[in-house]
Amino acid sequence: MKPTSDQAVTALAPVRAALLRTARDEARGLLDRADREAAALLGEARATARSLLEEASRQGEQDGAAAARTIRAGARRAARVRTLAVRREAYEELRRRAFTRGRELREDPARYPAARDRLRRRASRLLGPDAEVTEAPDGGVVGRAAGRRAECTLDSLTARALDRLGVEVEALWSP
Repeated sequence: MKPTSDQAVTALAPVRAALLRTARDEARGLLDRADREAAALLGEARATARSLLEEASRQGEQDGAAAARTIRAGARRAARVRTLAVRREAYEELRRRAFTRGRELREDPARYPAARDRLRRRASRLLGPDAEVTEAPDGGVVGRAAGRRAECTLDSLTARALDRLGVEVEALWSP
């Protein structure tokens, strides 16, 4: 006897809950690591900025008030550029790690088949029952129907999750 969709949903509820719990735990761990790394990188940038400002101050005392203002402004710009570069590096590292963790799901024989099936159903819901759904090389599926495409890949899901963080991601490196 074929189970009803309510029975299937009920039967899969513990699996879904476990997957969500695991995903949240992994995301928290990743964000915690990113916080620590970003804090360390920002600490280095701030120390460099302080050093640059101290040097600028000494130079300013030697060369006069006008030269000191110019050097401090340059040091602040350099510190800002460095801070922005460190933030960008931290964000790129966060993205790299998030994509790596997302792709690791494909290698998990206990979790991936169920996740792939959910993604296949999602693509079918988005495009309709006549959609052609194929497995993506890096995990997940791609659906096509009547000139439309639904990308339900592990990479696209990871990218959307990072995009949803929006400006909240800046909290990773804010003091």
